[in-house]
Amino acid sequence: MPSPREADVGELLRRLSDAGVEFVVVGGAAAVLHGAPITTEDLDIVHRRTSENVSRLKNLLDELDAHVRELANRRLPPHESALLGEGHVLLSTSLGPLDCLGTLADGLGFEELVSHSESFTDEGAEFRVVDLSTLIDIKTKTGRAKDRLMLPVLVALAEELEGPKS
Repeated sequence: MPSPREADVGELLRRLSDAGVEFVVVGGAAAVLHGAPITTEDLDIVHRRTSENVSRLKNLLDELDAHVRELANRRLPPHESALLGEGHVLLSTSLGPLDCLGTLADGLGFEELVSHSESFTDEGAEFRVVDLSTLIDIKTKTGRAKDRLMLPVLVALAEELEGPKS
């Protein structure tokens, strides 16, 4: 059975939280959670790369029938060693696309991002989301076309949340 093309972000967050996985939401889902009027097809997370946390993540990924995206006609499950590394593991799951990022392009991993994140609770699921100013900084540095398009929306949201200046 093919995996959904669009992530069920809420259910993925609930399942990650229930499994005890330590992670920070980044990317488009972080923007949406902060209130940006955009859409996203996947959930991007930067997970803590300890053996215990990666083991919890891998167990959940097995439950979600996760397999590496972009492999023509192959359903290769993710390896724990890849999840322990700094690279990106781009997955399709029974709940849609999930990108497990060891670090971001500028080398920021869980340890660096957690202090620049906020705690969110949604339907009992507790998780961390990169704060809006850090998300803007990340999107600025990335420089991809889709990130450049998102930046004005994120900046306007940040200004709106700050309120009127005196």
